[in-house]
Amino acid sequence: MNKEVFISAGEPSGELYGAHLVRALRSVDPDIRVSGVGGEKMRAEGVRLLGEITGTFGLVEAVSSLKHLRDTMRSITSYLREERPSVVVLIDFPDFNFKVAKKAKAQGIPVLYYVSPQIWAWRSKRIHTMKKLCDRVAVILPFEEEIYRREGIPVEFVGHPIMEDVEQIKGSKEFLREEMGLSPERGVLALLPGSRESELKRMLPLYRQVLSLFKERYQAYQYILPLAEGVDEKRFNPELSGLENEGVRIIRGNASKAMYVSDFGLITSGTATLQAALIGLPMVVVYKVFPLTYLIGRLIVDVKHISLVNILAGEGVVRELIQWDATAENIMKELDRLILDDHYRRYMLGVFDKIRQTYEGRNPSLRVARIIKELMEEGR
Repeated sequence: MNKEVFISAGEPSGELYGAHLVRALRSVDPDIRVSGVGGEKMRAEGVRLLGEITGTFGLVEAVSSLKHLRDTMRSITSYLREERPSVVVLIDFPDFNFKVAKKAKAQGIPVLYYVSPQIWAWRSKRIHTMKKLCDRVAVILPFEEEIYRREGIPVEFVGHPIMEDVEQIKGSKEFLREEMGLSPERGVLALLPGSRESELKRMLPLYRQVLSLFKERYQAYQYILPLAEGVDEKRFNPELSGLENEGVRIIRGNASKAMYVSDFGLITSGTATLQAALIGLPMVVVYKVFPLTYLIGRLIVDVKHISLVNILAGEGVVRELIQWDATAENIMKELDRLILDDHYRRYMLGVFDKIRQTYEGRNPSLRVARIIKELMEEGR
């Protein structure tokens, strides 16, 4: 049996899930070989990389990465034709990964989509493309399962791989604070400005403004910022140095642990909002993109909330400050409310607990590894 698997993870969060999946695959079958598109985490798991991930996001920002994506697609096309892996696994990044799926289907290679496109939010007709190109779909949001099932697409809700990181945290908050160079006695505010370079360019200056206001009101707090491992620090040196000079502890990776040791979080919308909810971290959610990207997005995105935690809750349990509402003054007002309003904070944590119950104990990486093995067995 051909034991070659190809995994395409186009951006940092997907690459983390890819690394977890490779580890689980090797536990299911140590002889499985993996090639793919990813970054250092996947490389560290022994993946032969045909292309590197991109930090691009947005309609305007994507233009700068087109050549990189074209070169990567050429390498994948040659690989699929010449080496014919037994299964192709696609993780998020749909505009790129749909092209990979078409190439795979042309070679008769089974396709598993893991972390499917958010068709419930925008471009819903993509579900027809999914039906045509995918042999199986593994979804990470519980309500997505019914959407695919209605279309006759083989689907399974497997849980969210970020829960695996959360469940691995061991030790008391006080012990882990000391381990991370923080005082066990003083409060901690977590700063999560995003993992994509386009996000960091817009959010880091805003976070510095918020920090100045916060320090005027709450002098005893400490601050921690877990910088995504794929980020080139040199490109953001003035902002990061400014934050360090203000007393912010900047670490590489370990976002789950940084949130676990914190009392409150200022979080750029993305997977980190769900991560914070699973940990039980009260938060304010912010987001800013290139203005044209935002205006076009308003026309085509069909959701009331943008953060995963609010989408899963079905209500605005956390405040979302988006685009022009994302000012330092507005954010500071919401942080004040989080700190001072016990009822507001307790209600938020109660909703977070219900979300956590949906994801506990599922081990999605292992389940997806077993689905891959099933597809390999079916195709041999």
